[in-house]
Amino acid sequence: MLTGLTLIVAIGAQNAFVLRQGIRREHLTPVVLICIAADTLLILLGTAGVGALVSDHPTAVRVVTWLGAAYLVGYGLLALRRAASPEGLEATAPAGRGSVIATTLAITFLNPHVYLDTVLMLGSIANGHGEQRWSFATGAALGSIVWFTGLGLGARALAGPLGRPGTWRVLDGLIGLTMIGLAVLLVSR
Repeated sequence: MLTGLTLIVAIGAQNAFVLRQGIRREHLTPVVLICIAADTLLILLGTAGVGALVSDHPTAVRVVTWLGAAYLVGYGLLALRRAASPEGLEATAPAGRGSVIATTLAITFLNPHVYLDTVLMLGSIANGHGEQRWSFATGAALGSIVWFTGLGLGARALAGPLGRPGTWRVLDGLIGLTMIGLAVLLVSR
């Protein structure tokens, strides 16, 4: 559980989106459930050995890495644009349920770190536990349940202080710089 938590707690596009939806109190339940289900699926795929299969195809990994870096830069630039807006969090209009679900799926499955960290790294660690790998995977999935539920509900509970435009401008600025930094690190490996 702790290993799973250490990989998902870092600031990233998915966590920032869950935080944003929690503060806005918009469609939080489907966002949290999608994040939990996707993380659990990817943990199970990694534990089943999909990570080893993927790592045997370096060209595919390289293409996904560059596409992922482009995604991270794009998300980072959008966050920096929001940070420059005087309205902060209010700079984005409320979105419909379908749009929020599509965005959650995109932020989850287009992020290269979800594959590198969850499928490859966590899958490798799980498989290092031999016959206990499925117990390890269960613990990692429990970490995802705890994290995404706590993040969403915590954001909803702290909507007042976290919902201030100035707070979100700072947070979006940090998220933007982090995403662009991650993209640079990703392609420089």
